[in-house]
Amino acid sequence: MTELKIEGTSATPHIFLDKQSGRFELKGKSFPEESRSFFAPLFTWFEEYAKAPNEETLFEFKMEYFNSSSSLIILEILNVLDAIQKMGKKVTVSWSYLDIDEDMFEAGEEYAELVTVPFEYHALDETEF
Repeated sequence: MTELKIEGTSATPHIFLDKQSGRFELKGKSFPEESRSFFAPLFTWFEEYAKAPNEETLFEFKMEYFNSSSSLIILEILNVLDAIQKMGKKVTVSWSYLDIDEDMFEAGEEYAELVTVPFEYHALDETEF
């Protein structure tokens, strides 16, 4: 399975999904004009991955900002991770946020209430983001 790498822009997040290395990342800002079409490759990749996932999946979210349509996409990603966990695989979400961004921390908490996948929270300063 080949990796999926989409470079981030000022309006779209960096996406890196690689089964072989076990790296799964969504980072940056997300407010694309067409969220569905922008994230379509991610969901195509994840459909294939979910057929034979790794024993452990750590998905890293390191978001600076996302709009409401991207919020729905994040929930869909979490639902796929939830389904993988229900297959008996170990899944963890790493939710990183700027230490001064209480709203982003709370967004992670709200997502965690909607799925059974465990979340790890990481408050980072600007130099780490």
